[in-house]
Amino acid sequence: MVYKETCTSCGVGLIDEGYSVFLCPNCGNEVIGRCKTCREHSTPYVCDNCGFQGP
Repeated sequence: MVYKETCTSCGVGLIDEGYSVFLCPNCGNEVIGRCKTCREHSTPYVCDNCGFQGP
């Protein structure tokens, strides 16, 4: 199980329901955290390890 305390996109704490935490789909080495709002709005995120940009 991976763990991240804050949203990678906006920095808000991941405490409310609806957030997601996963490894970077490109490199698999960085933990990405997404709050419910950023997930719903498809707010972009960038992997600090490889520079992959997603939603």
